Amino acid sequence: MNTIITTTDDGSPTLYVPEIQEHYHSTFGALQESEHIFINAGLRNCNKKEITVFEVGLGTGLNALLTLIEAEKSSQIVDYKTIEFFPLENDIIENLCFFENNIYQNYFQKIHQSPWNEQIKIADFFYLTKINADFATYECNFGFDVCYFDAFSPEKQPEMWQPSRFDMLYRAANQHSTLTTYCAKGQVRRNLQTAGFAIERLKGAKGKREFLRATKY
Repeated sequence: MNTIITTTDDGSPTLYVPEIQEHYHSTFGALQESEHIFINAGLRNCNKKEITVFEVGLGTGLNALLTLIEAEKSSQIVDYKTIEFFPLENDIIENLCFFENNIYQNYFQKIHQSPWNEQIKIADFFYLTKINADFATYECNFGFDVCYFDAFSPEKQPEMWQPSRFDMLYRAANQHSTLTTYCAKGQVRRNLQTAGFAIERLKGAKGKREFLRATKY
């Protein structure tokens, strides 16, 4: 897909896909949205010393980078697994910069340059496995403690939000694991509940009324 780098309201970049008329992040702020939904409500909600995170949609790699930064600060060991069927082109990656900090930018490049389908140690507390596969037909063969569900919207990628996909995630999820997603649509909430998750509707990031956190008890 053709992508265009744009700047969001908090100064951080995102990508726009003209083909589907969709941004990778909220235009109100890519950085603040990811921190609010996936780090604060997801990662920080898990107090285990060793955490397995499963991200649906690597995209720009922002969620992975923020998780790495948090893992290094908290000394929590994170085994980060992320699935992506359409990786970004190198020329896009090279022109994306979420932080002026050179150390963080180097980590960002390492995340994208690491090989697919094998576990790589990116930092002291962060291990990365990038899975090049179609989530619409993927069967998860590992347990996870935190899931970042960050696919394009149900209107643009309906196959990613089908009940069978949440059933699969529920089976793979460890006890007391959580799934967070920016999407709070009623059908998504019902699909998560039918799969077995308990649902919370939480206050959204800037510009959004609410988002969902699902827990497997």
